[in-house]
Amino acid sequence: MQIQPIFAALRKHRLATLLLALEIALACAVLCNACFLIISRVQHTHVDSGVDESALAAVKLTGYDPASSVDLNARVLSRLAKIPGVQSVNVINAVPFGDHAGTAGISTDAAGKHFAGVVDFYVGNPGSFKALGLQLVAGSMPQASDAQPLDSFVPKNATVWVTRALAEHLWPDTDPLGREFWTDQFHFRVGGVLAHLARPWGGEGGPSTIDWSVYVPAQAGRQLAGTYLLRVNPAESPRVLRDARAAIATIAPDAVVDSKNSQTLGTLREKYFRQDRLMAGILLGVICALLLVTALGIVGLASFWVQQRRRQIGVRRALGATRSDIVAYFQTENFLIVSGGIVLGMLLAFAINLLLMQHYELPRLPLYYLPIGALSLYAIGQLAVLGPALRAAAVPPVEATRSV
Repeated sequence: MQIQPIFAALRKHRLATLLLALEIALACAVLCNACFLIISRVQHTHVDSGVDESALAAVKLTGYDPASSVDLNARVLSRLAKIPGVQSVNVINAVPFGDHAGTAGISTDAAGKHFAGVVDFYVGNPGSFKALGLQLVAGSMPQASDAQPLDSFVPKNATVWVTRALAEHLWPDTDPLGREFWTDQFHFRVGGVLAHLARPWGGEGGPSTIDWSVYVPAQAGRQLAGTYLLRVNPAESPRVLRDARAAIATIAPDAVVDSKNSQTLGTLREKYFRQDRLMAGILLGVICALLLVTALGIVGLASFWVQQRRRQIGVRRALGATRSDIVAYFQTENFLIVSGGIVLGMLLAFAINLLLMQHYELPRLPLYYLPIGALSLYAIGQLAVLGPALRAAAVPPVEATRSV
């Protein structure tokens, strides 16, 4: 089929062709970026927390007198350990997918001139490392002697365990064991590397920094109290939490159970990623609506052109054009319009992605999303134009003899 007559026909309908191409360009740009965001959100919900989530629960207390923290810890640890189904109880400042408790900026030099990012510090008593089920990939396990007293949110000079992602960020292609970093007056030395340990709720820097965590062993006391990590039989976790709350009401009437953060880690994870799942659903709805509008636009314009060209189509039929020739004409015409829209849409997709990178800390749009978006729009365009094309093919040659 010759393309030149199709271009000549499109030049006679410049405005309609341009509007349809712009609609396809917008659909291409939104489709590529929305699919990228959906997949990124879904991947984010599958982040490895690094802990044994199914066997862990947290109980957080508020409202108690800080002066009674040592006594509170003793009462709570003793009583909760007696609940059937509880394997261990430890004191910790935070748990994955819970509230922040120790967020701070760090530097790789004592003077603080080489800022290295914002991380979260997990501070726990000696048994919390084993209770969390953390996987050690380098270095040695924390020893009882590593747990130091606290007079602030972390010990001033401590041996710590960092995640592999954080170690690669701080010291790329270098053995991190024994390396040092600082935050204000606090000094840390790396004693081991963890496979994963997700940060508590949120995290500066976006999804790429979700694993920037530091584990610090410390002694429970006034600065480390009120949040308790329970390792339980997974099948009994709901009942254990109910029993734990009832026990707290008896042994610590001066404290208030924070219901929002006193949950199994599975529940905390579900709440943590609820917004991501909601956003993915909204974006999927936007994609479906946009593609439907685009398809309807193609159908409407093609139907209008078929109605306008009935006499010309009849002339072509009278001159020997087959029905297949008529269908191929409209499909080729649609292919050319969609191609122009896709070229513009790809440029627009990158422009939108640059804005998202600047304002929402998203990564660059991978190139393979562009051919996926293009193929999707080509398929939608060909399916949308098929109905009007078949109606055009059904125009009889006698239409050539009728007056306009």
